[in-house]
Amino acid sequence: MTKYVALIIALFSSSAFAQETDEEGNTITYKAKTEIDFEGMEVEGELIKPQGALLLERKKASFNPLIQLRENFNVEMNQSVNQIK
Repeated sequence: MTKYVALIIALFSSSAFAQETDEEGNTITYKAKTEIDFEGMEVEGELIKPQGALLLERKKASFNPLIQLRENFNVEMNQSVNQIK
């Protein structure tokens, strides 16, 4: 019984088609392709820029330093002097 109910619901739900009608109830159909020819007309216009300004600021990437720069090698120098003696 449930199979028949599901079949009937599926049939009725797939049979609904969208049709556009005007105020009088007539069906409206549109052309598949609409072409507008501007050759006989002179079209004028202005390029209007946006009122605001777009600011792009890149933040420098900060990395965790893997190499530590040393300012002095005093410990190694003292060890090398002791090795020479």
